[in-house]
Amino acid sequence: MKTATWIGMTAGLGLALAAGWWLGRATAPAPEALTSVNGAPERTERKVLFYRNPMGLPDTSPVPKKDSMGMDYIPVYDGEEPTEPGTVVLPPEKVQKLGVRTQRATREQLATQVRASATVQVDETRQFVVAPRFEGWIETLHANQTGMRVRRGQTLMTLYSPELLAAHEEFRIADVAAEQLAESDPASAAAMRKLRDAATARLRNWNVAGSRQSGSTESARLAITAPADAVVIEKPVVAGDRFEAGQTVLRLADLSQVWVVAQVPTSQAAQLAVGDEASFETPSLVGERYSGRIDFIHPVVDVDSRTVDVRIVLANPEGRLRPGLFGDAQLRGAPDQATLVVPRSAVIDSGTRQIVLVQMAEGRFEPRAVRLGRRNEDRVAVLEGIEEGEQVVVAANFLIDAESNLKSALQGLSDAAEAPSQHQHDAAARPAQEPAPDSRGAALAGDRPASADPHANHGGAAPAEETDHSGHDGEH
Repeated sequence: MKTATWIGMTAGLGLALAAGWWLGRATAPAPEALTSVNGAPERTERKVLFYRNPMGLPDTSPVPKKDSMGMDYIPVYDGEEPTEPGTVVLPPEKVQKLGVRTQRATREQLATQVRASATVQVDETRQFVVAPRFEGWIETLHANQTGMRVRRGQTLMTLYSPELLAAHEEFRIADVAAEQLAESDPASAAAMRKLRDAATARLRNWNVAGSRQSGSTESARLAITAPADAVVIEKPVVAGDRFEAGQTVLRLADLSQVWVVAQVPTSQAAQLAVGDEASFETPSLVGERYSGRIDFIHPVVDVDSRTVDVRIVLANPEGRLRPGLFGDAQLRGAPDQATLVVPRSAVIDSGTRQIVLVQMAEGRFEPRAVRLGRRNEDRVAVLEGIEEGEQVVVAANFLIDAESNLKSALQGLSDAAEAPSQHQHDAAARPAQEPAPDSRGAALAGDRPASADPHANHGGAAPAEETDHSGHDGEH
């Protein structure tokens, strides 16, 4: 009896344990709702969309990889993409790694500063040409070297001309005859005076004074002197050469003052004016800087380079600025009224438009198309696109812009991929009783398998009716 009682108690205890296990299983929470020991929700693993280039290049990978420099591609997780097209969000550690720096847009008076290539040229107003107005021969040539320096009044050459001799003799004879006939034959004396005046005019045209010297070889010679302190820049003749009337035998230039002609882009030349400050430097004269002012702005644009010649007049007392020297000209226009300016490094110029990256929040950057105005060596005026006080990226903006372009491209690919699926969804949601658009569509619908029709098992009921019925589930 005791044995039977013990067996019954053991069986009852087993049934109780089994019932408890079943009830515990039925009331246990779902696996996804499990919590950790400390009560916080367990961390679920985020979904990786793709891996992007660590330097912001337009290159992605569906699997982890390294770039050519051995840097790991950065994973992009679901939900990290910004909602605004083109906006870039970077984690703080990447912002620091890229060396991103920002600066506040301020309002200032901006003076145009233009840096352009320039060349030293001879001052055209200080050139001299020796070209006798009569024909003859070069008897002696003292200025016999190109580049030779000469002083004002220094004899350059001696010319011999039979034509000159004849003119001198004609002047002498007419002058003497006019004096001798003045009392005895006034009419003949008057004719001699006319002949003398004609000879004088001929000599004056040749820049030679009339002389009463007897007809000798000295009357046939003429010494040419230097008109100013200058340098011989062209010598096409040698001693003994014959020359024609009007032929250039020497070309001189006064280099105590020179021109520096700068090739300035047309857009910047419009912001300069005659009298603006200017300076010139050349690698040939290290450490030397020559200052002057804009003397002339050429009215014609060079069709090949699309530049305008801007002329600067510079003093050159020591002659160190030689014609032909190449260097850089710095031109400074008058300050304009106060305008919004940013560093030139903040502007990304694609050739067709200009972009400035604005920091909207910590690690969040937005590209802005801007319209630019005046600029100098390190600042540029912004007429449209940003507001005063906004923080603009001045360093690593090219990398951020590349990442922005990458994100925009990926967004475009995503939109293109979603479009067909959306079209398929719309087609599936169309009511079954809607007539086919044409006979071809009806034939295709007739050939469709029954399993492909989402409403095949519902007697052709419209989706709207299913929605209405589902709204009364609570009443049933």
